[in-house]
Amino acid sequence: QVQLVESGGGLVQAGGSLRLSCAASGRTFGYYAMGWFRQAPGKEREFVAGISASNRNTHYADSVKGRFTISRDNAKNTVYLAMNSLKPEDTAVYYCAADRHLGSISVVDFAYDYWGQGTQVTVSS
Repeated sequence: QVQLVESGGGLVQAGGSLRLSCAASGRTFGYYAMGWFRQAPGKEREFVAGISASNRNTHYADSVKGRFTISRDNAKNTVYLAMNSLKPEDTAVYYCAADRHLGSISVVDFAYDYWGQGTQVTVSS
């Protein structure tokens, strides 16, 4: 069982930056691939970025590639999402998720086993 707690969301102007953190409980954090998803009002939840358990591989949605960076610190049981050049369309609730299955980074939410409660990111124009 893994519990995930996101933090770092807030209100920022377009062009600004935020860094989200997701702290995980448990000793097995290093075995999980981790993902960030987001859900805007009236829209379905969508994949943003993922990182493998080994920390060797990352994957990004086209909409954030070059602006967002996912990273993890297994010693601290934490995964991060650095968001730069933010746009109003990045406004959403951001969730981190853990995938306990081995294999490539999944971009579908049903592949993930554990979820945080979400943190709101609002980008003003």
